[in-house]
Amino acid sequence: MIKKIIALTIILGISVTVIGLSFSGLNSEEVNSDETSLQTEEAIKADVLIPTKVSRPGCDVEDICYIPSKIVIEKGGSVTWLNEDSAFHTVTSGFYEEPTDLFDSGYLDPYQYYTLSFDEIGTYDYFCELHPWMFAQVIVE
Repeated sequence: MIKKIIALTIILGISVTVIGLSFSGLNSEEVNSDETSLQTEEAIKADVLIPTKVSRPGCDVEDICYIPSKIVIEKGGSVTWLNEDSAFHTVTSGFYEEPTDLFDSGYLDPYQYYTLSFDEIGTYDYFCELHPWMFAQVIVE
């Protein structure tokens, strides 16, 4: 009985090692993929970031739900938002209880981005439909 348990342990130990090696090789391919390079490139080009952990209340206290929370651009310019959080977010015009229907990104997956051009001078308030404490502004001059 003891010999059978030891033999089974050795067999299982080898199986675990082989499985571990298989996953190890898979992870190294993912790290070097073109998709990761694109995500890094997008993060650099974003004008406004949706940082990690803002799906929890409190980011509004430090004004870091969208970074920066106020961005000034010229008429005809565009803004790109990048969701760096692990949760879904939106970029929706207006305020949480009063959306204005001027623009809406829809749900942004992690590392998904949304770009919008502004052709009219003005102040554009926006928020996240899923997290009412998240709000910010685009000021077009």
